[in-house]
Amino acid sequence: MKQKFASDFVFGKRNYQLMLIGLAFIAVGFILMSGGGSDNPEVFNESIYNFRRIRVAPTLVLIGFGIEIWAILAKPSK
Repeated sequence: MKQKFASDFVFGKRNYQLMLIGLAFIAVGFILMSGGGSDNPEVFNESIYNFRRIRVAPTLVLIGFGIEIWAILAKPSK
């Protein structure tokens, strides 16, 4: 009376690859957002408002989340 269990994964290889790509986009976006602070709290640093931190980094994070959603919803090939 041995039962055979199917060891099928929920996602396929393509799904996992897309998830890793999305995770890389998110990580790069957060890395680009970091920094820009000042060592002295009395001095204001204008670099916190540069184009990279305001436009590029959040865009990369949103693209990464979109790729993650696509990776989850993509139908795995059998």
